[in-house]
Amino acid sequence: MRQRQWNGWAILVGLALCTAFKFGPARAELPAAPDPQVVAKGKALTEAGDCASCHTADPRKPFAGGKRIETPFGGIYSANLTPDRDTGIGRWNDQQFLRAMRYGEAPDRSLYYPAFPYPHFTKLVRDDVFAIHAYLGTLTPVSNTPPPPALRWPLNYRVLMRLWNYAFFRPGILEPNQNKSAEWNRGGYLVEGLAHCGACHTPKNFLGAERSKRRFAGSVVDGWFAPRLDEAARGGLKSWSADDIAEYLLSGRNGHSHAGGPMAEVVLNSTSHMSEADVHAMAVYLKDLAAGPAEPAVAAPSPEQMTNGEKLYKGSCVACHELDGSGAPRIYPPLPGNANLQSANPASAIRIVLDGAETITTPRAPNTGSMPPYTKWPDQDVADVVTYIRNAWGNAAPAVTADEVAKLRK
Repeated sequence: MRQRQWNGWAILVGLALCTAFKFGPARAELPAAPDPQVVAKGKALTEAGDCASCHTADPRKPFAGGKRIETPFGGIYSANLTPDRDTGIGRWNDQQFLRAMRYGEAPDRSLYYPAFPYPHFTKLVRDDVFAIHAYLGTLTPVSNTPPPPALRWPLNYRVLMRLWNYAFFRPGILEPNQNKSAEWNRGGYLVEGLAHCGACHTPKNFLGAERSKRRFAGSVVDGWFAPRLDEAARGGLKSWSADDIAEYLLSGRNGHSHAGGPMAEVVLNSTSHMSEADVHAMAVYLKDLAAGPAEPAVAAPSPEQMTNGEKLYKGSCVACHELDGSGAPRIYPPLPGNANLQSANPASAIRIVLDGAETITTPRAPNTGSMPPYTKWPDQDVADVVTYIRNAWGNAAPAVTADEVAKLRK
């Protein structure tokens, strides 16, 4: 009898074990590997968004965050986007990532500062957001906890972001314009959303929100001036064709100008990796932007400043830029009619004279060019030569002062 009872229990235990082996592993099974096509799409979208530039402080640890982003209110450190489960986004699900991208909201429901451009990323469609998340999940996990924001009081209280969002943030995907071409709509989706061009090229108000009535009218970024992207005649893109814009974004240069400062980083890490079709779509969209507020009238600089600037130019610049400023397009940029040079804000021109310049190299433009720095020149001489090239050969732009040079020199 006992033997039969034991046999019965053995059968029940055996059945239970079989059931456990049959159904148990399904509960513990690892998530399915993401579709390679989705990952490839996410990688392309991540490059278009230039995520690496802000989220990489150490080149040996890409996307691990910790890079300091300066704002008028103090510094903010970028987040760790690697799939580390403790310091990165390894525990995030798709919905949490979607809320971060669309609403600037962390999994704990705290709000991000708009240095993370969620006011632009909110325009992305769901599948694109999920593809970006899938790609980031394939990165090598890196344990790195970025420092907390170093913002001035009272902006160091994140709860104030609820008021900021109420006043300035308008969530929602970008609706296609049925009166425009598919290429134009694709370009608008990239320019307004993922590429977040307005984050640099649109001026901000005193609270750091983009001034919608001056879209793409140019703005100061890290001591450089991100120029106008509208059809303004002097400082905008009126003289550039769509092909000119596409060439600039793909190679870092064209027959009008070279990428420098923060824009050089954008080209290296982002636009030079994008498809020609997407870049040309962005160019088509940008060329369709009507000129915004008119540039102020320009008073003629003093004869003394132009005379000294011309003397300095002839003594130090003509070897590369030629006497007539024509330069060697795509090696040494031409100066007559140069839109960046004629921007209302001279910061970029001053920085190039003070710091020098090195032409970035990309697969489409591997040849190099360089300009030495003129740091030993007095502030007034720098102001004079910049004023000269901004007003010679038919150019017109406000005169530069020695005080402006001294401020940027610091």
